[in-house]
Amino acid sequence: MKIISLRSLPRARTKALSWWIERGFLTVGLVALGLWCAVSLNTYVFQQRERANLAQVLSSSHKPPEKLRSPIKDGDFIGEIDIPKLDLSAIILEGSDERSLRLGVGHIQGTALPGDLGNVSLAAHRDTFFRPLRKIRKNDEIHLITFDNSYRYRVDWARVVRSNNVNVLKPSQEPTLTLITCFPFYFVGSAPERFVVRAHKEPMQETHEDQHSQVALSGAVKSGALRRSQD
Repeated sequence: MKIISLRSLPRARTKALSWWIERGFLTVGLVALGLWCAVSLNTYVFQQRERANLAQVLSSSHKPPEKLRSPIKDGDFIGEIDIPKLDLSAIILEGSDERSLRLGVGHIQGTALPGDLGNVSLAAHRDTFFRPLRKIRKNDEIHLITFDNSYRYRVDWARVVRSNNVNVLKPSQEPTLTLITCFPFYFVGSAPERFVVRAHKEPMQETHEDQHSQVALSGAVKSGALRRSQD
C-alpha cells in the first residue's frame, strides 16, 4: 500500500488546484471566443443582407421611396458609407445605441440626414468599422449612398478632441460630414478622447445606375471577388 506523507499532501492539493484553475481559464477563453465568433458572424450576415437589399432597390426601374424623409427610429436603415482609399464600406443605421454600433455605423440622432443641409454625423467603434480611419488623410473621398441618391464628400481635417467635446456635432450652414470614433485606437478600456474627421460635400449627384454599380462593386470587394480601383 502506497503511503502519502504529510509533507507531500499540500503539494498534491496545490497541483490539483492549479489544474482546475487552468481548465477554468481555458473554458472561459473558449466561451468568449465562441461568443465573439457568433457576434462577428451575425454582423457579417447583416451587412451582406442590407448591402444586397440596397443594390436591389437601386437597380429597380422604379424611383425608390424617399424613406429618409419619413420618421425614423433606432436601428432603421440609413444608407452605406464607402471610403475607397481605406477599403472601408459599411451599412449605416439610425442611432448610436449598442445594437446599431454592433451591426454597423450609427447615425447620431439630431444631426442632419444625408442629402439635407447641415452636419451629418456618424459614429462607429474604433475596433470594428472605423478602425481604418487612423489612416485617413486630407482630400480623401467619402461616399454616402442612400435609397434616394449618392453623395460625395472630401476630407478637410482630422483631429483628436476630448470625449465631452460636443462642438463637432453642432449644425453647420454648409452640407458637411462628421465621423467620430474613440481614441486612441488601441486603447484598452474606455477611451478618454475622440478621433474626429470633418468633410465637406462636393456638388456631385449620381444616377441610380451609377449608385447600383458602386454598391455592386463594394459588395464584390467584400466577397473577395475583385479589388476596387480608386476614382
